[in-house]
Amino acid sequence: MVRIVQIGCGHWGKNLTRNFAEIGVLAGVVDGSEDTARLMSETYGVPVMDFEDALTDKNVDAVALATPAETHAALATKALNAGKHVYVEKPLALEVSDAKALVGLAEKKNLRLMVGHLLQYHPVFLALKAQVEAGLIGELQYIYSNRMSLGKFRIEENVLWSFAPHDFSMILSLVGEEPASVTSQGASFVTPGIADWCSVQLTFPGGARGHVLTSWAHPFKEQRLVVTGTKGVLVFEDSIPEWEHKLALYRHIIDKSGAVPVPNKTDAEYLSVDKGEPLKNECRHFVDCITSGRTPRTDGREGLAVLRALTKAEEALEASLKGSVT
Repeated sequence: MVRIVQIGCGHWGKNLTRNFAEIGVLAGVVDGSEDTARLMSETYGVPVMDFEDALTDKNVDAVALATPAETHAALATKALNAGKHVYVEKPLALEVSDAKALVGLAEKKNLRLMVGHLLQYHPVFLALKAQVEAGLIGELQYIYSNRMSLGKFRIEENVLWSFAPHDFSMILSLVGEEPASVTSQGASFVTPGIADWCSVQLTFPGGARGHVLTSWAHPFKEQRLVVTGTKGVLVFEDSIPEWEHKLALYRHIIDKSGAVPVPNKTDAEYLSVDKGEPLKNECRHFVDCITSGRTPRTDGREGLAVLRALTKAEEALEASLKGSVT
């Protein structure tokens, strides 16, 4: 039986706590708030622990980190050095050098290091990726992902770091390589110096292109992934409530036989996908990787690749912010 201690039980950590408890692997909880820790302890019948106790407890196999991003590298390093498998919420770290060190440490100690890129465990994304790999839409050309809503505004991180890791993770997974170049623009209209709108462009060595648009100042929630190929387009609409309409196929073909290209449009075909809870799938995947020794789908190397792309986008974003409205 795998035993996992949840580190951080706040806004997102409480969801991890619930899921690890429901699959029967929660061994304890750690949180800076005594009230929060006590509530989680009473709700799920596990002890309140402190971080050091979790690391020295020989009956604990792994820890799951849902703590502020700036703590990820240090806490994950301590856990790996203590011989614990580590699940860490995105991002893996804030610095590429720290992420590289974590990857090397996990591999040296033969421990699972997994990053919480949740949408790679969404049944609809997995179905979409399977269709892309099967050649349903032909050669991959262009991917764009919109992740926008009205709030929640943050001051500890900008919208790029809060929203875009999920989109970068999906796009890199679909393309199968890291981008050769990353550019971005953004603006801070609400909080000076904190971007609440950001547009990122990615160019890949194989010729595919990507675009990510994030915003906290959008009038409605929009979570849309559009994947365009030479034989059609797949669309993952996660912001709509109807599960049966979350994955659509458009068999659009561009007729280029004449002097002017002409699109042959088609109606949406909705592809059937079995329902599933992404977070529960993610938690089960972590447990399975611990017991089987398999490499997690979103392992440290995947998290490092996403972090490298994010860092390049952040550098370009900071340059654009110098001319933004504040």
